[in-house]
Amino acid sequence: MKSDSVLKGTQQAPHRSLFNALGLTEEEMNKPLIGIVSSYNEIVPGHMNLDKIVEAVRLGVAMAGGNPRVFPAIAVCDGIAMGHVGMKYSLATRDLIADSTECMAMAHQFDALVMVANCDKNVPGLLIAAARLNIPTVFVSGGPMLAGKVKGHKTSLSSMFEAVGEFAAGKITEEDLSEYENKACPTCGSCSGMYTANSMNCLTEVLGMGLKGNGTIPAVYSERIKLAKHAGMKVMEMLEKNIRPRDIMTNEAFINALTVDMALGCSTNSMLHLPAIAYAAGIDINLEMANDISAKTPNLCHLAPAGHTYMEELNDAGGVYAVMNELNKKGLLYTDLITVTGKTVGENIKGCINKNHEVIRPIDNPYSATGGIAVLKGNLAPDSGVVKRSAVAPEMMVHEGPARVYDCEEDAIAAIKSNQIVAGDVVVIRYEGPKGGPGMREMLNPTSAIAGMGLGSSVALITDGRFSGASRGASIGHISPEAAVGGPIALVKEGDIIKINIPENTLNMDVSDEELAIRRAAWTPKEPNITTGYLARYAAMVTSGNRGAVLVVPGKI
Repeated sequence: MKSDSVLKGTQQAPHRSLFNALGLTEEEMNKPLIGIVSSYNEIVPGHMNLDKIVEAVRLGVAMAGGNPRVFPAIAVCDGIAMGHVGMKYSLATRDLIADSTECMAMAHQFDALVMVANCDKNVPGLLIAAARLNIPTVFVSGGPMLAGKVKGHKTSLSSMFEAVGEFAAGKITEEDLSEYENKACPTCGSCSGMYTANSMNCLTEVLGMGLKGNGTIPAVYSERIKLAKHAGMKVMEMLEKNIRPRDIMTNEAFINALTVDMALGCSTNSMLHLPAIAYAAGIDINLEMANDISAKTPNLCHLAPAGHTYMEELNDAGGVYAVMNELNKKGLLYTDLITVTGKTVGENIKGCINKNHEVIRPIDNPYSATGGIAVLKGNLAPDSGVVKRSAVAPEMMVHEGPARVYDCEEDAIAAIKSNQIVAGDVVVIRYEGPKGGPGMREMLNPTSAIAGMGLGSSVALITDGRFSGASRGASIGHISPEAAVGGPIALVKEGDIIKINIPENTLNMDVSDEELAIRRAAWTPKEPNITTGYLARYAAMVTSGNRGAVLVVPGKI
């Protein structure tokens, strides 16, 4: 056992004295040492219930003969961090989470781990750590919150942000806004639509690292506690069978994840996280794969913000396994892969029927014949730009309009709120990338303001930062190369005609190569507005070619 190096033998007597200081009995020290990574805190709604989940995991581990030991991981609430300097820190925490977990696991020589996470950067950060450490590991999330209800309609966090835009446009009263504020997010859990947190928790099931229901069982359901106990028991079985993350997270498993991503209509942020996790597992995947997989994968779900169904309804309809079973009817998945259940993908999904054909469309009646995410390329995005195609109105799939150019999110929002943006425009927000931000902010405020103003089906948005998984409309993020390194987005001028063609996966500005060359020669770098502290170091890692940091730049994976 790995823990023998801290528990067995004469040389380990000093180590055992410290375990004695913890109050461990001799019987406990003779059991496998199981680490439980807890992302619990009292500031993130998606994490406030994780103390209950952790305690259930502890019970499961102990019942199965392990010695459970809990240690923490940080977590940022992207909703609370949205729209101010705090969002510059969010994506960067993924690396902190992965690095600190790796440090704790190696320093204390755990035999196996249970990762208890929920929100946006914790799940991918801990999956990266699991791939690096490669000791038996099971994931269990805190679960999604239930949808809110305002005036008879279900709501979520994106509804709340859009209500702010509606209020600014004079479409709702202050009393209406207050009702949204008090009802949009009614329970603990990750926000109730197919945003980044729920996307990654669902994809953890697909990768084979989480048990059935991990991505969809609501946070407030007692079934979530049962799932956590089973996760604790299951990690002991994995330890006994020596099933490790890299046995599970294979190249084919990531292809499965991309495939189900397209069917579910997951957050565009999955295009940042899946390549990073794969790299940690020794696998190289690229964004070109996304379009190839999307071309043959039908989009089966329109969960909020793309539609009017929520995570609780996906769970009732059969969950992720039911979606996978639909896809398997056309042989779109690798089914002989081992998972944390100890069974194969095919064995897991067998008999998992689709119980609601409005929530999960049958494979022969999809929302669209192609997947929910598209990667665009062109002279504005030589490496990549990512759009959540399933959340784009049909009339915006092909769009052409004049650029309205802003060098930060705040300037763009001010222009939107002051009615400077009109139907047909293309809002370009730059210097928000990993280096230029620094930190690659996620921008739900601009997209929500556009939707709230009633322009969601007539105005496009483009950024070298990120648009939230809660965004809808023609919002194209992750433009690479970013403006701060002289990418073409830095060369766009006010009024340039931008041409978007999502069906053909293209994004161009109507400017000649000769004119772009002239602009490039005249371009001077813009100084980042944060030059000290962790973000400055993070930006330096990106520009120095540090692999872990470069992974946040689409097209540079």
